[in-house]
Amino acid sequence: MARAAGRPPAALARRVRRATHAQGAGESGLGKLIELHAVNSAGDMLITIALASTIFFSVPTGEARGRVALYLLVTMAPFALLAPVIGPLLDRIPHGRRFAMAGAMLARALLAITMAGAVAGGGLELYPAALGVLVSSKAYNVVRSAVVPRLLPPRYPLVKANSRVTLAGLLATGAAAPIGAGLHQLGPSYPLYGAMALFVLGTFLSFSLAPKVDSAKGERKAFLAGESMHRRRPGLRTVGVSVRSGLVANSCVRALSGFLIFFLAFLLREEPLSGMSASVSLGLVAVAAGGGNALGTAIGAWLKERAPEMIITTVLLCALGATVVAAALYSTVMVAVVAATAGIVQALGKLSLDALIQRDVPEQVRTSAFARSETLMQMSWVVGGAIGISLPLNGILGMAVGAALIAVGTLTAGRGLLSSARRGSPHPRVA
Repeated sequence: MARAAGRPPAALARRVRRATHAQGAGESGLGKLIELHAVNSAGDMLITIALASTIFFSVPTGEARGRVALYLLVTMAPFALLAPVIGPLLDRIPHGRRFAMAGAMLARALLAITMAGAVAGGGLELYPAALGVLVSSKAYNVVRSAVVPRLLPPRYPLVKANSRVTLAGLLATGAAAPIGAGLHQLGPSYPLYGAMALFVLGTFLSFSLAPKVDSAKGERKAFLAGESMHRRRPGLRTVGVSVRSGLVANSCVRALSGFLIFFLAFLLREEPLSGMSASVSLGLVAVAAGGGNALGTAIGAWLKERAPEMIITTVLLCALGATVVAAALYSTVMVAVVAATAGIVQALGKLSLDALIQRDVPEQVRTSAFARSETLMQMSWVVGGAIGISLPLNGILGMAVGAALIAVGTLTAGRGLLSSARRGSPHPRVA
């Protein structure tokens, strides 16, 4: 009976291993990073479920606005450390990347236990712990993005590698969501206990990554501010127009994402879609956005050699078209279309931006570049969210504001992206 009960999980594990290690990912070490990221994403999802039930759904709309505003402020705090401190620090210790990822996992495991005692009451003591979780999560993501080029299989595009890692995270998130909802029915602390178990597993998986993740071969030491100031240190300001334009474009896309999340959450709570309850309306939009994000990631994994600049330009135009049409023809269908389009655009845009940084930024400061990129993306998301919770709850007005956000990115970054794509791009800098 024990053998029979163990066969389905074992068979599932073998199938997952075959999928994550396909196309040379097993030999290069990328497969283990894919599995680690799946565990990370599932743990983050369980924490998100625990926080959402406390911050948003358990209180009236007026009070929820205040709590969401406080949460937005809290989400900005990690990036005060991430860009100027954590990124350069990780640049200095390339031989400790596995330890850095394991430390980020272990920190979240301990913080999840701390949050479990505070989440039921929804007191303010929950926010410092949530802040620590965000710092650790972003530190992990920065290191993870920086090591992908070292684990790249032969003749494998960076956009496709990033897509496979991200797609694994999305699938794990989708699997963890109903589990988290079920755990929440047992009590508000149970999703956090589940997250703790996953992060402990992630701590051990971090050390199973290929040793070349920690190798400093081909790298030069990166200096913090105040050290060797006579040497010009490469960074985002010294790279070409491709990365700068990609950052501007993705900032506007991320602002649209933050705006839609919070604007539609409050709008549909007060004014559900026709013929639907508030919960069903929110669920429809969430499914559309999540499905769009998964589809965008799958498209990125399917694409062959394509210039990241062209991908970013294309998704900008798609987002602009969807939001303009939604503003003119606001309806249930158009709300779902905009949510799905935003998911696709955000996924493909971020994958392409990561590929640009991995391709164009020197490896010795690549971690700092990712830290600054993550900071800019999160600040843009917070700005979009702030606009969303402060705007009057009018659907047509909201879609028009969303179109304006994307129009800014199209006008400011489109020309630079197209000119860079026409000139061609250097090969990826992989040690």
